[in-house]
Amino acid sequence: MIKNPVDTALEKHLDYLKLPYLKENCRPFAAEGNTKHWSHIDYLARLIEGEAAARHDRTILHRIKAARFPVIKTLESFRWDWPKKINQLQIQDLFRLRFIDEKANAIFLGLCGIGKTHLATALGYAACQHGYSVLFANAVDAINTLSAAQAQGALKTQLKRYLSPALLILD
Repeated sequence: MIKNPVDTALEKHLDYLKLPYLKENCRPFAAEGNTKHWSHIDYLARLIEGEAAARHDRTILHRIKAARFPVIKTLESFRWDWPKKINQLQIQDLFRLRFIDEKANAIFLGLCGIGKTHLATALGYAACQHGYSVLFANAVDAINTLSAAQAQGALKTQLKRYLSPALLILD
């Protein structure tokens, strides 16, 4: 089957501009718009809206991958029935993420097995979804990495890695 030169050029331009949603959906949307009598602006608006949503989703996935979470956890999956003394309202308020903009710290302190890592991971995941850069790191690994970097004279470079995200989670 011979492709129309206009279609070939369009695909080439959409690839160059990195607009995969538009490339995949321009023809189906054109057909739908034709049957539903969309204006050119309606057609374009729907395509652009879809591209923006797809790009937003890809950005969130990139942030989550860059955060290096050991597993994905959410606040919704946290068991509030254990431990009994946890302040649920205070934790939920923390998930509003105001402390990030205020450049403040949040510390989960307690015995093993009460959900500190779960809450920290869920907090980081929520931050990724709200547009913040996050890095999850094991505290011992971070100390070892920074010690080795200092011995090699590369401490400043390694510190940048830990200081550049909006939210650093040390577990």
